[in-house]
Amino acid sequence: MNPADAMPFSKLMGVVVTTASAEAVEGEIMVRDDLCTAGGIMHGGAIMAFADALGAVGAVACLPEGAKGTTTIESKTNFLGAAPAGIMVKGRSVPLKTGRRMSVWQTAIETADGKPVAVVIQTQLVL
Repeated sequence: MNPADAMPFSKLMGVVVTTASAEAVEGEIMVRDDLCTAGGIMHGGAIMAFADALGAVGAVACLPEGAKGTTTIESKTNFLGAAPAGIMVKGRSVPLKTGRRMSVWQTAIETADGKPVAVVIQTQLVL
């Protein structure tokens, strides 16, 4: 099962998680026209939502015993390049810190041919 399917918005966007563990989460998304700006490039909000989904999957994988879930409480994105409609975008999220109350994840997003699109750092609160 695709872990992103448990998150309705991520499923709607077409996020596919290809690898998921407490050490790293990898995924991909096809840049469709409905995820783009008027200029035919992936919308910044779609990029951020993609990264958020990957980081959330990792945060869930690190939840301490008895935790009910996780939620994003902070996210920062540096946009580095464009992702035009019709290409596959890949992401890799790794933990910078995990703990009892929160975890911090860094996600690098790039085109399938390795061109950087964005770097996202998010903080997940343990519920």
